[in-house]
Amino acid sequence: MGSLLILTLAALLLFAGVAVAGDTPFHFGFKKSRNGAPASIDEEGFKSILEKHGGIFKESTERKVLYLTFDNGYENGYTTLILDVLQERQVPATFFVTGHYIKDQPELLRRMTREGHLIGNHSWSHPDMTTISNEQIKVELDKVKQAVTQVTGQQTMPFLRPPRGIFSERTLAASHELGYTNVFWSIAYKDWETSSQKGWKYAYDNVITQLHPGAVILLHSVSKDNAEALGHIIEEARRQGYEFKSLTQFGKAQ
Repeated sequence: MGSLLILTLAALLLFAGVAVAGDTPFHFGFKKSRNGAPASIDEEGFKSILEKHGGIFKESTERKVLYLTFDNGYENGYTTLILDVLQERQVPATFFVTGHYIKDQPELLRRMTREGHLIGNHSWSHPDMTTISNEQIKVELDKVKQAVTQVTGQQTMPFLRPPRGIFSERTLAASHELGYTNVFWSIAYKDWETSSQKGWKYAYDNVITQLHPGAVILLHSVSKDNAEALGHIIEEARRQGYEFKSLTQFGKAQ
């Protein structure tokens, strides 16, 4: 009788999305690329669960392809410039947005989709998803997807970036079951502090020194440095033989 009670309780907890096992939180991190060598998560302790649940952080390839992504939690006046640069240079990007951004910037969202970019899910309220239930995760993601469809007409939303890069095996499994590919990154730098901008060359150097085949680049659209460096980054990457691809082409032979 005691064993049956324990099993029943465990089943109820799992149904509610409460951690019983596999809910150790991880903060995404990686070993940065240098001299074109691939970035690595081999020593981070979560590689196996990322692979198990279809998460990605770079493409395993020797082809010089890059995937450009932006996190858009709120608007700081630079996304129009970013979109101008992308349009002029014909570079696709994925913008991961929150509920606040959807409500605050519908015209920018419409422009993103009109110009061929993807809008990805960054959750409605930007919570640490390891602290909420599976049902709450579904609500967070469904609200973004439905609101983006209503504003832009984009019907599908296959890509998710977990807020703050915090995840667990449970959150990866729950979101993957909802049809999402969790997208992390293999090129990034500390660019989100708006009070600590250091000039476009600083942003440029941080990105260019990390370039490697198959990289997923994470930039934050609130950064003045990023907006001003973007054209230079694209030009130098192309000079080095890199092509920018959409995340919809990730992992596909071309």
